[in-house]
Amino acid sequence: MQPGSLSTFLKRGAIWAFIAVELAFFSVAGQYLSVTDTAFLDLDNMLLLLKQSAPIGIIALGMTVVMINGNIDLSVGATFALAAIVLLDSMTWPIFAGLGDWVIPISWALALATGVVLGAINGFIVWKTGVDAFIVTLGAMLGYRGLVFMYNGEQPTSHLNWTLIDFAEAQVLGLHTATWFLLGTVLVLWLVMNFTVHGRNAYAIGDNREAAVNAGIRVGPHMMINFMLIGFLAALSAVVFYSESGSVNPNDGTLYELWAITAVVLGGTKLTGGSGSVVATFGGVIAIQLLRKGLGYIGADTETVNLVIGLILIAVLFLDRQLNVKGRQELRT
Repeated sequence: MQPGSLSTFLKRGAIWAFIAVELAFFSVAGQYLSVTDTAFLDLDNMLLLLKQSAPIGIIALGMTVVMINGNIDLSVGATFALAAIVLLDSMTWPIFAGLGDWVIPISWALALATGVVLGAINGFIVWKTGVDAFIVTLGAMLGYRGLVFMYNGEQPTSHLNWTLIDFAEAQVLGLHTATWFLLGTVLVLWLVMNFTVHGRNAYAIGDNREAAVNAGIRVGPHMMINFMLIGFLAALSAVVFYSESGSVNPNDGTLYELWAITAVVLGGTKLTGGSGSVVATFGGVIAIQLLRKGLGYIGADTETVNLVIGLILIAVLFLDRQLNVKGRQELRT
């Protein structure tokens, strides 16, 4: 086995083995501890799990690209909430009165543009100031959440459009609309990261930023594009979720950034950048959703679910560190 190949396997392949273990465990444990009569591996149950994975999953996929690039974005939860408010509130703006259902694509576009603009602000500040993305997006998280509360106070923003709800609840080939958006995002980002110059540059910058600069890669604009991408995907997640929900509270999206980062890390992406996989992150999202759903299936409370996921995340980070140390030692011999 080549140096580093074990590390690569454990980071990108073990997540699927972990999912298989989860499915087996909860299927067996559910026969004795289940609080319902429905089998855990029931088809409808699994399809619903995929649908429920979409909001965090779409954000986590964008987070993967940013983290491969050597950055992080802690403002995605606030961006998610603000885009949702723009989506629902813009449907009631007097300027669009009389458009009927044609207001839907306009509201979608406004919500997505909101995400792109907020992401561009983050990327521009990181690029031009050189301040670490963790600090910049931490400030953005607080600032954008402040905008959410300024928009409508502590009151929820609501608007039900039944055409939009019918679209969001539709199923094609047995899969919900939200699931198709999630799978489509996986496919597009997989193609981008594996078959485009932008994707190769993301890995190069994350692995060694100074070397990337010396190679002629325009690091600043490249990072800004990726922050715009994750802003777009946070807004897309909001569009997918609130098209069906129709009501957003100011605190919606809180801790989404932590759930997204957890999924990315479980999928094997390095916190320091330069290594990661969009498909493995998708596996990380499914693994987390299986844990949440499976533990609830056997009667565990929310606190227990969070504790278990937190312990697993710590174990994964420790294993990642040990494998990286071992890989560096192998390369020196």
